[in-house]
Amino acid sequence: MKPYRVPELAEKYINYDMIQNHTELPGFPDARVHLLYIFLMDSGRNIAGHEELYALVTSLVQVGLDTHESIDVTEGNQGEAMMRSRQLKVLAGDYFSSRFYQLLALKGEIAVISLLSKAVSEVNVMKMRLYGKMKKNLLPSEEYLQLTVQLNMQLFLSFTPLLEVSVQETWEKLLKEITECETLVQEMERCATPDIGRCGYAYWHLIESGSDEERKMLVGRKTDMKDWRKLILKHKASEKLLDKLRESVSAVQQLLGGRVGESPYAGVLDPFLKRLSTYRSVVSEG
Repeated sequence: MKPYRVPELAEKYINYDMIQNHTELPGFPDARVHLLYIFLMDSGRNIAGHEELYALVTSLVQVGLDTHESIDVTEGNQGEAMMRSRQLKVLAGDYFSSRFYQLLALKGEIAVISLLSKAVSEVNVMKMRLYGKMKKNLLPSEEYLQLTVQLNMQLFLSFTPLLEVSVQETWEKLLKEITECETLVQEMERCATPDIGRCGYAYWHLIESGSDEERKMLVGRKTDMKDWRKLILKHKASEKLLDKLRESVSAVQQLLGGRVGESPYAGVLDPFLKRLSTYRSVVSEG
């Protein structure tokens, strides 16, 4: 199989000094992109050697969507640096998302442009439904997690018709578990501060598990770093996420069976195994 090099190819479109110096971009969706690349290489139908191109443009669209998602929409005066960061994220997200049109059009891949455009539209509809539930402040943490996983896998699911029918079920199951792994890692990182953790899994778990006083503090955005850390530890939010990550990794291992240690699948799973080891130490130390 041709070596996987999509992250390196994506750097050409993502790594700009202006962006790097003034704002922070979301992480690259490496596991999902790598899995898509593997399945397109092994079981793609009538894709004319464009496996790498399809994986690349999908990664750029996903980074664009994630960049827009990371924009801080808090009202009020946030200072020049924060305003510049917000403006750059809007522009960067638009730029990343638009590049897929150009790259695919150059190869005459009109059908795939349509496929991804439809998927983006579906993602936006799903986001609005999620935001509607969040606005009511009554979103169960488990529902939030599953809706977020669905959002994060939607672009990649759109390639299912381009795979051999015999592998489509396995592809969808693996994609769900790998997407859940990536989502759980993101949610664990969001536990770090109340600002980035707001409306993430930990927030909804605390809303469910906390006392009336704690819920009022969370909803009223009166939680400082010290309060947030106390709540995270008290209600074992990080531990719950760690348990879920362990379950998803185990599910991937079962789906892969004897292929779990083989390249290229090992390249998809190994980062999560390392994360498990690291997070286990961090959580145990409190």
